[in-house]
Amino acid sequence: MLDRDGYRPNVGIVLCNAHNQVFWGKRIREHAWQFPQGGIKYGETPEQAMYRELMEEV
Repeated sequence: MLDRDGYRPNVGIVLCNAHNQVFWGKRIREHAWQFPQGGIKYGETPEQAMYRELMEEV
């Protein structure tokens, strides 16, 4: 589901704990780190996408 500019709706998740530590995930086969994120599937709410992406990526 891309818009006319070629972008698709997505979610990005910033996880913080009680000690103000932030979660970053290391990308596979790359020297890079990122927050959990991903596209929103058709018929899915942003909140549903957020929880699905957390389950897939964490």
